[in-house]
Amino acid sequence: MTPNREDYLKLILELGGDQQKINNKQIVSGLAISAASVSEMVSKLVKEGLVKHTPYQGVQLTEAGLQKASALIRRHRLWEVFLVEHLNYSWNDVHDDAEVLEHVTSSTLAERLETYLNHPKYCPHGGMIPSETQTIHEIKRETLSSYPVGTKIKIARVLDERELLDYLVSIDVKLHEEYEIIDVAAYEGPITIQNEEKTIPISYKAASTIFVDQV
Repeated sequence: MTPNREDYLKLILELGGDQQKINNKQIVSGLAISAASVSEMVSKLVKEGLVKHTPYQGVQLTEAGLQKASALIRRHRLWEVFLVEHLNYSWNDVHDDAEVLEHVTSSTLAERLETYLNHPKYCPHGGMIPSETQTIHEIKRETLSSYPVGTKIKIARVLDERELLDYLVSIDVKLHEEYEIIDVAAYEGPITIQNEEKTIPISYKAASTIFVDQV
């Protein structure tokens, strides 16, 4: 199934498209679809006034696009918190069901869900949950792939994408864990991180969607 416009808006926002331009390659990686499909959808979003496009640089959300994406992500992340905290979902299993629920959630239901959950600030993947009238501006962070050998980091946020989350579970990487980067392979090879308990090589693609804090 081809991702719809809402998925594009949410991904662009998750990648930082509220504050900077996001190139098509990043969107292709995040949605695992063809470059041609991305170009076609970007053209539609530009016509609808939801993004602005700069040739050779990428796209950035307009104010209208930011508001729409923030509302979608708010509902999505509230459901993720509910599924993890109350229905014992793991962080890699929540995305698909939250994706369905977000589209059938009214503003009233979202408000009541937020109250029931005691106003959570972050989703299971480290992303912020805005209030109803708030737009999302994630804390500006670099990705794991941006840092050199010897850097000490903490896993702060990961892209809410099923394939990535399944991969992180398979290699036993969790939010808030601290590591040191001990190797960066050439030609976009794996980036190896280590702490007292484990040594983990992470693919360059995954490292490009893991946002970290320096420690």
